[in-house]
Amino acid sequence: MASSTDAPTVIVANRGAITACVILAVIMQALDTTIANVALPFIQGSVSASADQINWVLTSYIVAAAIMTPPSGFLAAKFGRKRVLLTAIAGFVFASVLCGLAQSLNQIVAFRLLQGLFGAALVPLSQGILLDIYTVEERGSAMALFGVSVMVGPVLGPVIGGWLTDNISWRWVFYINVPIGALAFAGIVVFVNETLRDALAKLDWFGFGMMSLFIGALQLFLDRGEQLDWFSSGEILVEAIICAAAFYLLVVHTLTSEKSFVNPRLFLDQNFAVSMIFIFVIGITYLASLALMTPYLQTLMGYPVITAGIVMGPRGLGTMLCMFLIGRLIGKVDTRILLSAGLGLTAWAMYDMTAWTPDVSQWTIVSVGFVQGAGLGFLFVPLTTMAFSTLPPEMRGDGTGLYNLSRNIGSSVGISLVTALITENVQSNHESIAAYVTPFNHAFNNPAVQQHLNPLTEAGRAALDSTITLQATIIAYMDDFKLLMLLSLAVMPLVLLLKKPQAAPALDHSAVVD
Repeated sequence: MASSTDAPTVIVANRGAITACVILAVIMQALDTTIANVALPFIQGSVSASADQINWVLTSYIVAAAIMTPPSGFLAAKFGRKRVLLTAIAGFVFASVLCGLAQSLNQIVAFRLLQGLFGAALVPLSQGILLDIYTVEERGSAMALFGVSVMVGPVLGPVIGGWLTDNISWRWVFYINVPIGALAFAGIVVFVNETLRDALAKLDWFGFGMMSLFIGALQLFLDRGEQLDWFSSGEILVEAIICAAAFYLLVVHTLTSEKSFVNPRLFLDQNFAVSMIFIFVIGITYLASLALMTPYLQTLMGYPVITAGIVMGPRGLGTMLCMFLIGRLIGKVDTRILLSAGLGLTAWAMYDMTAWTPDVSQWTIVSVGFVQGAGLGFLFVPLTTMAFSTLPPEMRGDGTGLYNLSRNIGSSVGISLVTALITENVQSNHESIAAYVTPFNHAFNNPAVQQHLNPLTEAGRAALDSTITLQATIIAYMDDFKLLMLLSLAVMPLVLLLKKPQAAPALDHSAVVD
């Protein structure tokens, strides 16, 4: 994870240029978490993918980044931070170009995996550089700037992605990384110094392998389960067995190995253990809701892609503004109160969305999205503060990797879960509603209904099926929003298990923004 040496005692040369270069690298990575969302319907049509398959474009990137984030610290120590960062930038840009050139679903998913593998190191290594070139007194301001750069992605990603897709092509949501990456790469080559390499640095390869196998098998199980009818498929059974076996071996290895990939002592800290559950659920609710909003706005409501991007932008703005506010409240207001407020805002936003129909106004979409984003702003920093408040300083590096791994897994699981539920619930809802289409339904006696939805004519049956499918889809989205609301409410009692720290902790900022 991000690590730093002692703060410099002298001003580092070209510090402003170094800051600009690493911030560019972070913005490039942050943009790709949301910039592709609004382009998904266009990508879906271009590569002939189904509604549940196209979300692999999102989950493959998140899973790859989740797997490769924990070992980024080892790679930097073994090969040098500058060298690893340059490799990550070059690989990320190359993978982005391949994503733009992709001609099939398999290609774009594979290239997104590659993009995630390279992009995982960009945030922690860039942050490590900033921590090294600023003094202890200046680090607060440096990390505030860093946090803003991370949050620029959710704010600008949908807007930029919508504009590029509408005016040029969806492929440019990936090509835009080329100029940004080239500037960051050139600046780091010129201005950043290499760190000392540790030839003795080691990684628990067995633990890392089991963790990677567990996450990969779990994601395949969730992504393909609904499509293959779950356990009636041999493939799904194999993936479930591999997932369970890898998890079992990881747990056994963690508990018996002298120095395992996952430090088991982390879970003895109550605040950290509870926060892991919190951040997992937050990962589910935030990115899963974004994955739902794109098809809702563009498919059900018929919004142009640029309009969809604009109305989704305030969600990230709410997060960014509230993060600034919460930064001033930390230490003055009980962190558990802030967490409860954040969960309450998130749950209220999801509750409001359970009543949405395609007739919902743009103002409602913008305002509810802003509230949901504000809820995340109330959760992110306070939760990280509590997670590491009682953790010994020497364990914070390991804790940071595991904490962010939990968030990323939650995000990928959440997207897969809500997508599978949409597909399944549309079918079941369609069947339930269609059961009322009988000759004995007095609604068909209405002349207006008979004219457009007459089940005795071919045109009427087609229109009737279209209407039923629309209603079934709306209800399916309502059910998904209700599930996300219930998840937010379900973790609220866990706030009572968090212990208030005796003194304000020296927060490891890498945990906040990795």
